[in-house]
Amino acid sequence: MVEAFVRLLCPECRKDWESAPTDLSDPKKNFTCGACGATRRLAEFMRTERDLQTVKQFQ
Repeated sequence: MVEAFVRLLCPECRKDWESAPTDLSDPKKNFTCGACGATRRLAEFMRTERDLQTVKQFQ
């Protein structure tokens, strides 16, 4: 089985990381960057539209 991952990028501090889509909440809910504490909708942390679609697929 292939494991999926999405790439995230904080719009405030520019920290980037990867996460399993099953570890993330609904893209419309708030998400907080672990590095700087910025809070925005999870969708705003997605690096690409494809990453966002992958998260939505697992919801």
